[in-house]
Amino acid sequence: MNTLKSLALIGAVVLLGGAGYLYTGVYPMGADVPHNKLTYWLLETLREQSIKKASGNISVPPLDDPELLLSGGADYNDMCASCHLKPGKEQSDMSIGLYPQPPNLSKASIAHGHDHADSEKTARRQFWIIKHGIKASGMPAWGATHDDERIWAMVSFLQRLPELNAEQYQILTARDESNTSPHH
Repeated sequence: MNTLKSLALIGAVVLLGGAGYLYTGVYPMGADVPHNKLTYWLLETLREQSIKKASGNISVPPLDDPELLLSGGADYNDMCASCHLKPGKEQSDMSIGLYPQPPNLSKASIAHGHDHADSEKTARRQFWIIKHGIKASGMPAWGATHDDERIWAMVSFLQRLPELNAEQYQILTARDESNTSPHH
């Protein structure tokens, strides 16, 4: 019984200490002050495991339709490039000011615990992130205003983006204002 009382006391002290820390306001919340290593690791791990679980059962449609690529490219240019950049760009005013910094999607990489070599897993992950966003990161949930077909078009474009040079990017992202397809 003493062990149970000791555990309850320790739990209460930890909860009170945690609440005290929270209410002191001492933790820096500015985007210009990075998290400490433990906090960063905890948040990154939580995010990646959550996305992995949530996106695991998403069915990936065929993404090789040129129309998907074109409509997704125009949307990427309009909605994503200021944070996630274009080929040949290393930073933007927006990407510099965000913390954590958004990944440069114009570059192929193995980052944040996901492997771009598994294109279906990557596509599911990208779809889920575009649709649902990521809390406290600046990444909006585009699913509130975009249907799944439009989001898959952006995923289709993201699959090709690292292969594009600046000129190819410009061609693929030009929006045809006369086009009245449901993607626009």
